[in-house]
Amino acid sequence: MAKEKTVLTGVHFMSGDIACAEGAIAAGCRFFAGYPITPATEIAEHIAARMPKIGGVYVQMEDEIASIAAVIGASYAGLKAMTATSGPGFSLMQENIGLAAMTEAPCVIVDVMRGGPSTGQPTLPGQQDVMQAKWGSHGDYEIIALAPSSVQEMFDLTIEAFNLAETYRVPTMVMADEVVAHMWEKLVIPPAEEIKIVNRKRPNTPPEQYLPFMPEDDLVPPMACFGEGYRFHATGLTHDEHGYPQTQSSEAQTKLVQRLCDKIRKNADKIVRFEETMVEDAEILVVAYGIVARAALSAVRKARENGIKAGLLRLVTLWPFPEKHIAKAAEGAKAIIVPEMNCGQMVREVERTAKETSVFHLSKLGEEPPTPMEIFEALRRHSK
Repeated sequence: MAKEKTVLTGVHFMSGDIACAEGAIAAGCRFFAGYPITPATEIAEHIAARMPKIGGVYVQMEDEIASIAAVIGASYAGLKAMTATSGPGFSLMQENIGLAAMTEAPCVIVDVMRGGPSTGQPTLPGQQDVMQAKWGSHGDYEIIALAPSSVQEMFDLTIEAFNLAETYRVPTMVMADEVVAHMWEKLVIPPAEEIKIVNRKRPNTPPEQYLPFMPEDDLVPPMACFGEGYRFHATGLTHDEHGYPQTQSSEAQTKLVQRLCDKIRKNADKIVRFEETMVEDAEILVVAYGIVARAALSAVRKARENGIKAGLLRLVTLWPFPEKHIAKAAEGAKAIIVPEMNCGQMVREVERTAKETSVFHLSKLGEEPPTPMEIFEALRRHSK
């Protein structure tokens, strides 16, 4: 079989799902395990066709539980690994997402959100999984989650997700929505040498001295992989720096779990990404993400044309939540509007961080996201 070009450089007209698949390949992903589910199936289909031609592995598993388990195993074997799913499959993955957090297995999970709960609306958009991304598994841990709002960002943020996963040894999520996943837009893929790629830290000690969960100053342990001559335990049980279970030790539990949280919390300023438009003098602020942010940008521009001092803070990073930036932007605002395709999820984080500033939720479920006019009317109503 002829080997394909790994990075398809140049200008393309591409869907969000396919852009995500190409972003993963450009980031160095060489293992994908998944199960077909609307509206993420095209990611798996495209990777299934591409992986064998670039020396990678695609496996269609029997379900989503097995998919994330295979991804964790591939990560520990030294591969950059990912899966893609939607709401029902995301629910099935949660226990093993907790395992990935506990064993510090770098991996990427793409969740193309649709209307829920249960089977819900398989072909329609939603933003109803953002809290599940943060709190879906049991126990205390931290993850990273990114929210693309364009086809270009489906490519760029998938690469970023792999880089963050590798840097912090943490499951990292791309929380897209059905509209962004299925829309077709211009995509520019730069030359491979211009794409920033991060690989996990490797141990610089001989195998007999290696402690697999001994963190460095950034709270992240270097990672040896199976088959490289290092012998170690990797377990979901509470463990010490050797990886040995310490289930009866409150000291070990505190030390381990606090570090799993702190390695993200204390590096949040390096991780968090957001985009501000006309925020400096804004008296009324819109906080939005995903496809809704595009409608919000149009609404903010129309508001400015009508003499309303509106601004947009677009969340690129959902988790860790950019609370410092929301708090700062809220200081000069009289009100904040949070349009979402759910009954109220990220709005609660905004309320928590905005303190004295009034926060209003614009909820919309079903077939289409909030329109620019709907957000503009909310801006006009709450600016009085």
